[in-house]
Amino acid sequence: MNWFAIALAMLPEHILLAGIVVLTALALRKRPSASLAPAIIAVVVAAIAAALQSTMGFAYEPFPGHFSVDASALAAKSIVLALTVPVLLMARSEAKQSAFPILVLSSLYGVCLLFSADSFLTLFLGLEIMSLPVYALVLLAFRRPESAEGALKYLVLSGTATATLLMGVALLYGRSGALAISAFADALAASDALGSAAVVLIVAAFFLKAAVVPFHAWAPDAYESAAVPVTAYMATIVKAGVLLAAVRLFGVASVPRPMAELLAVLPLASIVWGNLAAMRQQSFRRMMAYSSIAHAGYLFYAFLGAGPGRFQAVAFYVLSYGLANLLAFASLPTGDDDPERDKLDNLRGLYHRQPFAALMIALAMLSLAGIPPLPGFVAKFLVFKNVIAAGFTLYGVLGLVASYLGIYFYLRVIQAMFMTTEAPAREPGPLEPLAESASLLCLAAVIALSVFPGWVIDQLVGRLG
Repeated sequence: MNWFAIALAMLPEHILLAGIVVLTALALRKRPSASLAPAIIAVVVAAIAAALQSTMGFAYEPFPGHFSVDASALAAKSIVLALTVPVLLMARSEAKQSAFPILVLSSLYGVCLLFSADSFLTLFLGLEIMSLPVYALVLLAFRRPESAEGALKYLVLSGTATATLLMGVALLYGRSGALAISAFADALAASDALGSAAVVLIVAAFFLKAAVVPFHAWAPDAYESAAVPVTAYMATIVKAGVLLAAVRLFGVASVPRPMAELLAVLPLASIVWGNLAAMRQQSFRRMMAYSSIAHAGYLFYAFLGAGPGRFQAVAFYVLSYGLANLLAFASLPTGDDDPERDKLDNLRGLYHRQPFAALMIALAMLSLAGIPPLPGFVAKFLVFKNVIAAGFTLYGVLGLVASYLGIYFYLRVIQAMFMTTEAPAREPGPLEPLAESASLLCLAAVIALSVFPGWVIDQLVGRLG
C-alpha cells in the first residue's frame, strides 16, 4: 500500500483535519478569539491543494470501491472550499464561540468525502458528517427564540432524508448485491419495480436535503433563525455539497422518461413555488430561503440534460449562485437586534446611507435573477440549453417561463434600496471590515465570471476529460 499516494489523494481532507486539531487545541486553551485565522488558513490551503491537483489531472483510488479522486472531484472540492472563505470572513462575531469554526471545518470534511464517494457507505458517511454540525450551527448563535424550532425542523426532516436514503440503498443492495454507487445508474436504466423504488427513494432523499418542493418545509425556518454566516453556509456550501454529490451519483447515465418526469415535475414546482412564496416575505433571510428553494429546482433540472454536460452545468451554477448569495449576505448591514436587522424594510434608502452595501446587494440580486451579462444568466442558460438539447423542450420552456417570476422579488429589494429615501425605523450598522473584505472577494470573482465565463466553462469541461 502506497501511503504517500493515499496521503496525497486525501490532501484536502487531511488539511481540514489538521485545522480541526489546531482549533480544538485553541479551544482547550480557551483562546476562541484566535480561532478564525487558523480556520481561514486551513480552508484556503485545502482549496489551493485541491485546485492544483485538479489542474495536474491527479487521479488515484486509495480505497478501491469506496473512495477515489479524479480531476472533477478535486475541482468540486476546490469550488466548495473557496466558497467557504467568505463565510468565515463574515463570521467574526460567531467565531468568538470556539465551536463555530470547528463545526464549519467538520462539515466541510463531510462535503469533501461526498465528492470522492464510490460506494453508498462513503456517500452516507459524507452526508451525515456534512449535516450533523449544521444542526448545531443553526442553534449556536441563539439570537432569537425561533432558533431552537428551526434547528429541530432541520434535524427531523434531515433525519427523514437519511432514513429515506438508507431504505433506498437497502432496496438497491437487495437488487444488485452491491453498495457501489454505479448500481444506482444500473437501476436507473432498468424497469423492474425494486430498482425503480430504490431510485425514487434515493432521489427523494436528495430532494429533502436540497429543499425541493414538497420537501422544503425546513429551509425557511432554519435559514431565518440561524445567524447570517450560518444561513450563507447552508444556502451555498450545503446546497453545493448535495448537488455535486448527486452529479457523482448519476454519473453520465441518461435519465429515462419515467424518471425524467420526477426529475422535472418536482423541480418545476420548486421553481414556481419558491419564486411565488419569496414575493410575500418581509424577512431577507426567509426570502433568500425561498430563493434557494427555487434555485434547487434549476439545479435539479440540469439532470435532465445529457450526462457529459451535467457536471459542467451544475458546477458553474453552484459557483455563480454561491458567489451571488455570499455577496448579498456579506453586504447585509449589521445590527445588534437580529430580527430587526433581517427585515426588508431596514433596507429602504440604503443606497443613500451605505452606497457600497446597496450596490453589492443589488449586483447579487441581479445575478440571482439571471440578468445578463452576470454569471447567473450564463448558469441558467447552460441548464436550459442542456435540457432542451436532451429533448425535454416542454419542460425547458416551462422552467424558463417560471424563472421570470423570480425577477419581481429581486427587483423589489433593489427598488427599496435605491428608489426610497425614507429612513427605516432602526438605522442599520456599517459593514464590519472582514465582511467588507468578503464582499470585495466575491465581487472580484463575480466580475471574473462575468468577463470570462467561457474560460471557466472550458476548465470545467477539461476536468471531465
